[in-house]
Amino acid sequence: MPFRFVHTADIHLDSPLRSLALRNADLGQLVGDATRQALVSIVDLCLAEAVDALVIAGDLYDGDQTSMKTARFIATQLGRLHEADIAVFIVRGNHDALSKITQELILPDSVKIFGSRAETITLRRGALDISLHGLSFSRPHAPESLLPKFRAPSPDTAHIGIMHTSLAGAPGHDNYAPCSLADLQEWGFDYWALGHVHARAHHPGDRHVIMPGMPQGRDINEAGPKTVSLVTIADDRSVTVEERLTSIAQFERLAVDLSGQQSWREVIDALESSVAALRAATAAPHLVLRLKLAGETPLSWRMRRDRDLLLTEIEQRLEELGQTWIEKIELATTSPNTAEIRPSADPVLELGDLMRTQSIGQHSVRETLRQLVKDVRDSLPPEARRFAGDDEAGFEAFIDQVLSEGSEDVVARLRQSEAGAD
Repeated sequence: MPFRFVHTADIHLDSPLRSLALRNADLGQLVGDATRQALVSIVDLCLAEAVDALVIAGDLYDGDQTSMKTARFIATQLGRLHEADIAVFIVRGNHDALSKITQELILPDSVKIFGSRAETITLRRGALDISLHGLSFSRPHAPESLLPKFRAPSPDTAHIGIMHTSLAGAPGHDNYAPCSLADLQEWGFDYWALGHVHARAHHPGDRHVIMPGMPQGRDINEAGPKTVSLVTIADDRSVTVEERLTSIAQFERLAVDLSGQQSWREVIDALESSVAALRAATAAPHLVLRLKLAGETPLSWRMRRDRDLLLTEIEQRLEELGQTWIEKIELATTSPNTAEIRPSADPVLELGDLMRTQSIGQHSVRETLRQLVKDVRDSLPPEARRFAGDDEAGFEAFIDQVLSEGSEDVVARLRQSEAGAD
């Protein structure tokens, strides 16, 4: 009789979405509730597949939460599994260690939360013994590997290790219980159910080492479809892994080249066509887009001037697609080359060309902007600081983007002033 379970991690229930809610309250509410809906989808999957267990490899919660509504919601969903005789195995991650709910929530007897010492739970399924090994960390920091604390595997038993770990490190994630893939492979467990890194990864090797990623993205930096693993361990200990979609709202970046577009209608038509193609290829119920418009077009200055109108018109077109949201529009378009324009022909365009070719390259301009961005970034709460990149290279790329787009915005505003004067 095979042993089947669903493996997930990093649900981050009721994670705050301050920046998104400020831009669009309705979208903020949708995504704010999406982590709950993802958990409902996971429970629904467990019930539909009649699995033996649900494994949550850390960060069920999102930090220092005190909401009893969250606690009741969790208890209700895990209660559904209890009634279906589906066991739940949970290890605490770094965010769970911060959560007060972790310590106070009373859960059904079928829910096993592993403690700060490594434990092993052995189950019998037909002729197969299944041992699940888990270890939680009581503090939000785990600078050393947890692997040596796990019990060595015994023969003739299928072994599942549950660990919250950053492995060898990942951009945008704290270093947490680091360990190498080679060490996990050599340990001898049949399946490693990992958590912590939000991007899905099925690491190659003789043993299955899987980071499922989070089941629901929360912002544009967690783009793409989000899934869980449906795992089957057969009587001969062979392992089969299926990826199942869980995200309610899928974030995506979409770049649209508007080169040569001559009219406002052509721009809107091109945007509608590009978004419709992506919507058709998206399985998640909701699609949340960040549009990046690029290319050389005479409408560049007008799009910058009338960015709000551009957003309104494309949103109206997308109503027919249903459940498609624009999170933000980034403008990286440029006006046609002004090199052939005589200096006296259009002083505004001449100024724009001067800024693009000379002013933004000056060291003093760049350093002033770098300091301004750092001051803004450092004054924000931790979850909002990623707008300027996750590392030094990302930060410098952001500065390049601001300098480039800034010159275009200045030209657009001056052109607007000219139009008003007429």
